[in-house]
Amino acid sequence: MKLFEMTALELSRLLQKKEVSAVEVTQSFIERAGEVEPLVQAYITRTPETALAEAEAVDEKRKRGEALHPLAGVPLAVKDNICSCGVRTTCASRFLEQYIPPEDATVVQKARAAGMPLLGKTNLDEFAMGSSTESSAFFPTRNPWNLSRVPGGSSGGSAAAVSSGSAPLALGSDTGGSVRQPAAFCGVVGLRPTYGRVSRAGLIALASSLDQAGPFALTAADAALFLQLIAGQDRADFTTSDEAVPSYLAALPKGVQGLRVGLLVENVPDHFDAEIITAIQEAAKNLADNGAVVEEVSLPHTGASLEAYHLICAAEASSNLGRFDGVIFGRSAAGENINEMYSRSRGEGLGPEVKRRLLLGTYILCESRYEAYYMQAMRVRTLIRRDYESAFKRFDLLLGAVTPTTAFKLGEKLDDPLAMYHADICILHGPLAGVPAISVPYGFDSGGLPIGVQLTAAPFREEILFRAAHFLEQSRGPEPLRPQLSPSGS
Repeated sequence: MKLFEMTALELSRLLQKKEVSAVEVTQSFIERAGEVEPLVQAYITRTPETALAEAEAVDEKRKRGEALHPLAGVPLAVKDNICSCGVRTTCASRFLEQYIPPEDATVVQKARAAGMPLLGKTNLDEFAMGSSTESSAFFPTRNPWNLSRVPGGSSGGSAAAVSSGSAPLALGSDTGGSVRQPAAFCGVVGLRPTYGRVSRAGLIALASSLDQAGPFALTAADAALFLQLIAGQDRADFTTSDEAVPSYLAALPKGVQGLRVGLLVENVPDHFDAEIITAIQEAAKNLADNGAVVEEVSLPHTGASLEAYHLICAAEASSNLGRFDGVIFGRSAAGENINEMYSRSRGEGLGPEVKRRLLLGTYILCESRYEAYYMQAMRVRTLIRRDYESAFKRFDLLLGAVTPTTAFKLGEKLDDPLAMYHADICILHGPLAGVPAISVPYGFDSGGLPIGVQLTAAPFREEILFRAAHFLEQSRGPEPLRPQLSPSGS
């Protein structure tokens, strides 16, 4: 087995035993990216020289006998809306095409301090607004399992990097499903942690009450090890919690005996792909056959989550992106007065989906519309949160779909914003409630595209998510973790 085919945990063990060097591991992923990137285009910016220099530093520390983190020498890809000191951070927008942050985001700082070489910055929908990574200002990313399909979004580049073997681990951000949906489409594990579990400092904000950074990995164990590193309170982000960070890896072998699992009836309607419904039913049966108690449960107000989410997200985006005016950040276009300069700068620098959401957000924040739209959406958010609180009095976990379909074709929904928004129907209500959720690969459809199932837990109970996700992985049989993607595109 080649190094780029291994899981992060396997690489960690080899590195700790000194059977391979950090430079060898990093070089393997750099070479793999060189082979598959012309096909997949997961990265906006690749940083091979930086990665090799950081890998060399890890090897030197290991030779000196210094105590190192288990992930030291395991390289990382980072979504390009998460700041990286000295490496441009574009948000996949022409507006920030040349922006180089003066410091790392907290999650990147933790990864670099642990000795994880930075392979590069991955593609996304512009300013994380989208569900297919087609609204990037630079190029679309392709799904490694089928190059005619989308990888999902907005963190599609990170998911595709892990799936294609050009990174063992990746960071993404999840505002309304942007980690879990691409994870499902690309056949990898994607976790949205509890809001406040991971610092948002240095994550360029879309919607501050919803944004959360999270890991992509090949396995639940890899994701658990990575979350262990990046979780915890951060003085640079006052929304982070002082809740103790448990040992997530220690929870994995416990199995599912005695867990109470709620099967979400809203997440398996008749208009979903039949093969996705079958996968969820098989996962539920698998859990029940191995000691979990599985019963149906309803979250009655989640039917309004699509509207509530987009109103809240657009309003917060309008506020957050006000700084991108061509003066404080971004390109500046000439104009006869300041309003014309703002208009031309944003008109030329921002793409259509970003403009659409900013216009909606600005409209609903108008005094005459605020109560009717924004405040009503916030009331719905409260009802959704109460639905979850009620469900978690009965259940340890909730099981449902991640997506209504497997990965759709490039261009299929690009000109139909409502159809694109509906692709996220299963994953919007969790962020409104602030709860953690994980997408776990669970088989393939008849066309060979990955299917993901979603597990959701109460706030700060990620260890239960990993426990159940690990069980589902172990029980699904010898399925390929990565596609047989070759430089020829086969």
